[in-house]
Amino acid sequence: MGFTLIAAALAATAAEGETLRQALQRAYRTNPTLMAARASLRATDEGVPLAKAAARPALSATADYQEFVVRSANSFVSPLRAASTGANVTFPLYQGGGVRAAIRAADARVLVGRANLRSTEADVFTAVVSAYMDVIRDDAIVALNRTNVHTLEITLQASRDRFEVGDLTRTDVAQSEARLALARGQLQTVEAQLDASRENYTRFVGIPPADLQPPPPLPGMPGTIDQAIITAVENNPALLASKQQARAAGYDISVAKATRLPKLSLVGSSNYNNYLGTLGSSIGGRTFQQAQRTTTVGVSLALPLYQGGAPGARVRQAQALASQSLEQIVATERGVVADVRAAFSRYRATQGVTRSAEVAVKANELALEGTRAENSVGTRTVLEVLNAQQELLNSRVQLVTAQRDAYVAGFALRAAMGRAEARDLGLFGDSLFDPTVDYTEPRARGIPAPSGLTGDELPEGDGNVDR
Repeated sequence: MGFTLIAAALAATAAEGETLRQALQRAYRTNPTLMAARASLRATDEGVPLAKAAARPALSATADYQEFVVRSANSFVSPLRAASTGANVTFPLYQGGGVRAAIRAADARVLVGRANLRSTEADVFTAVVSAYMDVIRDDAIVALNRTNVHTLEITLQASRDRFEVGDLTRTDVAQSEARLALARGQLQTVEAQLDASRENYTRFVGIPPADLQPPPPLPGMPGTIDQAIITAVENNPALLASKQQARAAGYDISVAKATRLPKLSLVGSSNYNNYLGTLGSSIGGRTFQQAQRTTTVGVSLALPLYQGGAPGARVRQAQALASQSLEQIVATERGVVADVRAAFSRYRATQGVTRSAEVAVKANELALEGTRAENSVGTRTVLEVLNAQQELLNSRVQLVTAQRDAYVAGFALRAAMGRAEARDLGLFGDSLFDPTVDYTEPRARGIPAPSGLTGDELPEGDGNVDR
């Protein structure tokens, strides 16, 4: 039956309403959680140029102006004022390999950030699908309850008419009145639930829902649990993030070890001083050189001899964190496998519930039709008719609920497999957020770049940097 019952319950829906694809596209562009995750990735990207900066020359310049307010009484050549400028350059030649390791660790953490962005995107899309289906379900349930109230109003009027002619008792009328009152209360309850679902939809998508259409079938669903697990182990972003985090932690050990090694740098400086004609001004007839310039070039070697045990502590700390990250891979993989198994089981179960509910609806439709016919000839009571109507309503509500649960469970299974992102759903073709743009272009231009989801590898640090 698929979504036939939902479509029938939403007969008033416009021919051109909002689709699930449109809702996902809008969330992809505007959802604040997703936008914040992209900003976080851009911040992580900057860890690479920060690491590379340690291997590049450092140039600084200074400028000073001084007034000698109080001078020594025994100094006759002291100037009254002086201006000076200077420039210093340092070029690191060797830093124990710490720079190379830091760059590769930063590269690995960029991949962690990209995997985390994928996880956030899948979580947001799962929430959007759930909110979308909640609105469709609750809209259908409201329509079913309104129809039920209308039917019970007709039943109550018929009971009163038959009571007037003596065909029914006051008890039959009271039973009809009670069922109508309960149905009206239930209608108010489901209308409130629909309002809550609409607000939840607005929270994730950014605009209120309007004429939501039944969703398309989910593509690429696994046939067996083993297929789902294999796909998840290869593609789940949380597991990929754990692996890259362990890789970064391994490089952190090399960074810590480099603090024990000597550092060699090429240094140079140039200074210019000018006393502005005030050097030796108190001694008449003598001429002094008022300006002077100096330049030096050399090599600086820093050899750590004793650092209070800090390097050893840093190495042990990095090694412990690397061990932690390796164990985290195992824990994450177990969690992913457990999530996939649970999601697959829920998906299969909800499909079974849907099929059972479809059978129940058909059976209750026949039962209600037969009960009404038998009531018309006096072999069934009004209460039995009311019970049959309630059973049919319950089975229809169960069906639309099962259809919603099956679709959400299927999408959650795709998310656990790492197949619930914009590129998997084909939302925008080639115009997706591209994290490699943020990784490269802002560094060259110094401005923010737009974002996306292509590119899964980074270079292994800078091949020209061996420091």
